[in-house]
Amino acid sequence: MGQIKKDPLQSCACPLSLEMKKKLFESKKAFNRSAPGANKQKTANMSAAVDKGTESAKRAQAFAHLDEAKLGWFHLRAVIVSGVGFFADAYDIFVIGQALPMIYQVYYGPKYISGSYPVGIPGLNNTEKIAKTPQNTKVNFNDNYPNGPHMDAWLKASTNWGNMVGQVFFGILGDKLGRKKMYGIELIIMIVCTIGSALCSSMVNGWSVLVLLSIWRFFLGVGIGGDYPMSAVITSEFANVRYRGMMLSAVFAMQGIGIMVGGIVFISTLSAMRSQIQADYTVLDQVWRIALGFGIVPALAAVYFRLTIPETPRFTVDVIGDTNKADSDVAKVLALNSVASVASNWEGDEVATAKVAVKSNSFADFRAYFGQWRNMKVLIGTAYTWFALDVAWYGLSLNQSTVLNLINFNGPSKVSVNGTKITPPVDIADLFYQIAVGNLIIAFAGTVPGYWFCVAFVEKLGRKPIQYFGFFVITICLAVLAALWDDIKLQQTQFLVVFTIAQFFFQFGPNTTTFVVPGEVFPTRFRSTGHGISAACGKVGAILGIQAVGPYFTDNARIVLAVFAIIMATGGAATWLIPETAGKTLEELSGEDDVILA
Repeated sequence: MGQIKKDPLQSCACPLSLEMKKKLFESKKAFNRSAPGANKQKTANMSAAVDKGTESAKRAQAFAHLDEAKLGWFHLRAVIVSGVGFFADAYDIFVIGQALPMIYQVYYGPKYISGSYPVGIPGLNNTEKIAKTPQNTKVNFNDNYPNGPHMDAWLKASTNWGNMVGQVFFGILGDKLGRKKMYGIELIIMIVCTIGSALCSSMVNGWSVLVLLSIWRFFLGVGIGGDYPMSAVITSEFANVRYRGMMLSAVFAMQGIGIMVGGIVFISTLSAMRSQIQADYTVLDQVWRIALGFGIVPALAAVYFRLTIPETPRFTVDVIGDTNKADSDVAKVLALNSVASVASNWEGDEVATAKVAVKSNSFADFRAYFGQWRNMKVLIGTAYTWFALDVAWYGLSLNQSTVLNLINFNGPSKVSVNGTKITPPVDIADLFYQIAVGNLIIAFAGTVPGYWFCVAFVEKLGRKPIQYFGFFVITICLAVLAALWDDIKLQQTQFLVVFTIAQFFFQFGPNTTTFVVPGEVFPTRFRSTGHGISAACGKVGAILGIQAVGPYFTDNARIVLAVFAIIMATGGAATWLIPETAGKTLEELSGEDDVILA
C-alpha cells in the first residue's frame, strides 16, 4: 500500500483504560515537575529531567495505544506470518517419524530381510514356503543395525539438538540485533535444509544416507529453533493486552495443523503411488522425499512477509532508544490494523537511531537482572516446566510405533503356525498407508482439538490454571497407563480413551502455555533471550525423552510411563514459580515500566 498519512497516534480510535491514563498522567507529572521554575540556578540541571519526562511520556503513550488497540488486520497478519512458520516447524519435526521406516525398508531391507514364511499360514493356506523380501516383509531395523534403537533415536532427536542451538543463538541475537534483522533468516535456513534432507543419499564410499540425513536435520533444527523466540516475541510485542495470549496460542496451534497435514501428505502420496509401490518397494524412496520436501511450501509462502515485517516499537524504544520512531511505527501499525489485507506493508522505512539513554542488555545487565530471585525464579519456572513437558511429549510423539501397535495400525497381527507366533506377509504399500492413517487418527483424536481449545480459553481461564490442570490430567493418565499396562494394552478402546485424553490436555495445557508465558514475562531487552533459554531447556527434555528413554519404551513401557508421570507432576509443581500473565501489560509483568535513563 502507499504511504500512510495519518498523524501518529492522534488519529487512532482506541480509547485508553483508566490504568493506561494513570500511567500517562504520572509521566506528564514527571515532565511538569521537571519544567524550569522560578529557581534559575536549577535550569541547566533540569533539562535532562525534562527530556526524560517527555520521552517517558511518549513511550507510555505509544505502548498504551498498542496495548489498548482493537484486534485488527495487522494482528491477523502477525499471527499468520508467525503461525505459518510453526506449521512448517511441526511438519518437519514430526514427519520424520513416518519417513524413517520407509528409509529403513529401502536401504536396509535387502540386507536384513532373509529366510521364508512357513507353509500353512492362516488366511493364505499356502502349500509352499514364501520367500521373505522387502516387498512382503517389514524390515526390523532396530534389532539388526548396530545399536539400532539408539541410531533410530538419534535420527529422531537430531532436529531437537539443532533446535536447542538455534533457540539460544537466535534468542540472544534477537535482543542484540533486533527482531526484524533476525526474522526470516531462520526460515531461509529451514528451506535450504529441507531441500538438503529431501535430496540426500548415501555416498559411494563414505557416509550412509542416515548420517547425511541426520546432519541436514540438525541444521534444519537450528532454523526451527530460531523460530521459537522470534515468532513468540514479535507476536507478543505487537499484540494488545486483551488478546495477547490468544494470539500467541494461535501461532503455536499451527503446530497441530502441521502434524495433521504431514499425515495427509503421506496418505495422499502413498495412495497416488500405490500400484507402483506394490510392483517395486523402492518407490518408497520417492514417497519419503516428497513428504519431507513438501515442508518448504509453507516456509516459502511466509519468507517474504517475515523479511519485510517492521521492528517492534517496544524494541525500538527499550533497546535502541528512539521514541520518535516508535511513535510513528505505532501509528502505522494501527492504521494497517484497519486495512482489510494481511499483505499490507509500509515503504521507505527509516532506520531507528538512539535518541535517549536506556537500560543496557549486556551480559552484565543480564546477570544483574536475573541475579535477583524474583526474576530468576520466573526463568527457572518457564525453563523447567518446558523441560518437564517435552520429556513426555516428545518421548511419546516420536515413538508412536507402540501406540500404533495397540490400536492395530502398524501391520497385521501375529498368527499361530505350528504353535509358533509369526507376523504374516504384508503388502508393503498397504502397511505404510495403514501407519499413515494411524498417525492421522492420533492427531485428530486429541492433538489438534487440544490446541484450539487452548486458543479459545487461554484468556478466559488464564495461563496458570490451564497449565496446572493440564499437568495434573496428564500425570493421572500416564499413572493409570503405567499401573494398568499389562491389562490395558490388550483393551484397544480403553487404551485409546486414556491416551486421547492425555494428548488433548498436552495441547490444552502445558504444551501451549509453556510457549506463551516466556513471551510475556521478561523485559523487552531480555525477552528473546529468556524465551530462547526456556525453549532450549524444553529441547533438553525432548532429547532425554527420545534418546535416553525412547529406545527402552517397547520393552519397559510400564517403567517409562511411570517416569513420565513423575516428571509431569514436577512440572505442575514448578508452575507455582511463574506469574499469571492474563490481562497485564508486558511492562507490568517485567517490572520495567520505565527503562529510559536520560
